[in-house]
This record gives sequence, structure tokens and C-alpha cells, in this order.
Amino acid sequence: MKKESQRLMIVTSALACIGIVMVYSSSSCYAYEKFYDGAYYLKRHLSHFIIGLFIAAATMRVDYRKLKDYTKPLLLLAILGLLFSFVPGIGHEAGGARRWVRFGGFGFQPSEFAGLFLIIYLAGALEKKQGYIRNFFYGFMPPLMAAGAVVLLILAQPDLGSAAMLLSVSIIMLFAAGANMAYLAPFVVTAVPVFYFLIIKVPYRLRRIVGYLDPWSDTQGAGFQIIQSFLALGSGGVLGLGLGASRQKLFYLPQAHTDFIFSIIGEETGLIGTLSIVVLFVVLIWLGITISIKARDLFGKFLALGITVGIALKAFINIAVSTGAIPTKGLPLPFISYGGTALVLNMIGIALLLNIAEQ
Repeated sequence: MKKESQRLMIVTSALACIGIVMVYSSSSCYAYEKFYDGAYYLKRHLSHFIIGLFIAAATMRVDYRKLKDYTKPLLLLAILGLLFSFVPGIGHEAGGARRWVRFGGFGFQPSEFAGLFLIIYLAGALEKKQGYIRNFFYGFMPPLMAAGAVVLLILAQPDLGSAAMLLSVSIIMLFAAGANMAYLAPFVVTAVPVFYFLIIKVPYRLRRIVGYLDPWSDTQGAGFQIIQSFLALGSGGVLGLGLGASRQKLFYLPQAHTDFIFSIIGEETGLIGTLSIVVLFVVLIWLGITISIKARDLFGKFLALGITVGIALKAFINIAVSTGAIPTKGLPLPFISYGGTALVLNMIGIALLLNIAEQ
């Protein structure tokens, strides 16, 4: 196994192990209160982790270049999965958003699959269109339209955070492929009033903006979550209170084991723990970019870039939300937050990076 692969496996394993420990630490009280089983979320997280390991191992055994033959079916599957989330009886609503699809006792988030499948499609499309990538109608529009279809369906769930993240990944991939970014100008001009409406005219999003700008003006409402996150990070100090000693997870900080797990890490392990997480993600991103640069074919280059940028943006947004740098967005911390679909898909993404590195 090559050096990049070995290092990537070590970094990812470290993040996954930290995730297992912190999911149990941050969720045990809530799980016992709700299910009378303190290890409820830990068991589910471990089962998803094991499933991810098997799928990742299978992914590493298949030459990633064979995916080029299935880019369009995968894109179609991504769109169908997102459409199923709106079908009564199949789509499941949680927290006011239809982000889940359930068949019997099995449930998953189609937006996570759609993100990876779109990246695979874009990698194949951008390789095929290299000869005329700077042509608006043949090189620029088809990939952008595919990305736009997926993003609009995710936006309709509604999930503005995931939609914005995936659109950013698509634009970065287009830029790396050599597309003329000036073509984006009319789309940006059109998108500004749309995003204004989606943010300012939607009450719960407006409350998030207000809570972000001045959380202390509504300590029991829009600002409650971010204030509790501040208290968790602040009380941890440099060395932290110790594993399992968090006070904010005792029903003060909502979603402590999902969106705000970074805050619990800060409270229990302090500045040293949070900086360690940041360093691990920086190393992972650096390794992913290195693999993209060294890949021998354009499909591998674009695929590695898309996967790496996707993980990087999720990590950045989650950490930025926890520290109050940006308004609240519901994106989990890759490999660490509780969330089965996200964990399995991130592991598949790492397996594809390892596959590209070995080739």
C-alpha cells in the first residue's frame, strides 16, 4: 500500500474511533431518557460503521475507472431517490423536512447518496468534455444542469445547507476542469433574489440569522442552541472537563450527538481536543488533494477532488456552526457525528480515494 493510502487510512481511522467514543459520550444520557438504553445510539453507530467497512472493502477491490460506465444510471438513481422522499408512505418527515426514505424498517437519507453519485457523474462528464469544456452549450451547461437538478430537489426537502454545499462542490469541480467561470455570472445574478427569499422570507431561517447575529437577544429561542454551544466550548478550557464529564449534554445542548458534537468534544477534551480534530481534517484534505493531483487519469483527478472538497466543506461548516462563525446549518461532522447514511457514504468516499491512490 502506498504512503498516501497508509496515511489516509490512519487519519480516517483516528476520526472514526473518535466518533465512536464521542457518540456514546454525547448521547448516552439522552438515549437512556428516551429508550432506557444508554448505548442505543452507540449500537446503531457501530452497526453503520461495520456496514460501511464491508462496503468500503468491496469498493476498494473494484477498479474505480469502471464507474465511468455507470455515471448516468447513478445520476438517475440519485434523482429518483430524492423524488421518493416526497412520496407519501415512503418519504419520512423529521424536523419539518422530508429528508428520509423508509422501506419497511430500513431508512436512509437520499441526499447523501445523491451527493456522492453527482460527484461521480460530474467526474465522468468533465473528463469526456475536456475537448470543449470552455464551450457554453456543450461543455459548461450539461454538468451544471445535472448539478442544478439534484440541488433543486435537495432544496425542496428543504435542506439549504446540503444544497449550498453540493452546489459549491460542483462549481469547484467545473473550475478545476477549466470551465469558463464567467458563464456563472447570469446564474449568480438570478440566484441572489432567490436566496434572499429562501433566507429572509422564510421565518425559521430568518430566526437563525437573527440568532447568529445576536444570540443573546433571544436566549430561550433562536439563540439558545448557539449559546449552549458557546458554554460547552468555553467551559472546556485548554484540557477539557474529561471524557464523559460534559454538562451541556445533560439536555441543555440540542443535537449534541449529531450537529453539535464538536462542542461536546471541546467541553470534554478542551482546546487540545478540538485542535486535534481540525489538524486531522487538514491532513485528510491535504492527502485527498495530493491523490487528486497524482491521479493518472482525469476521471480519477476530478473524482478525488470532488470527494475531498465535499468532506472538507462538511467539516468546515459543522465546526463553523459550533463556534458561531456562521448561522446554524444541519450538517454532521464527517466520521464523528451520529448519522448512519452519512457515515457509510463518507467511508465509501474514502475507499474511492484509496482506490485512486493505489491505481
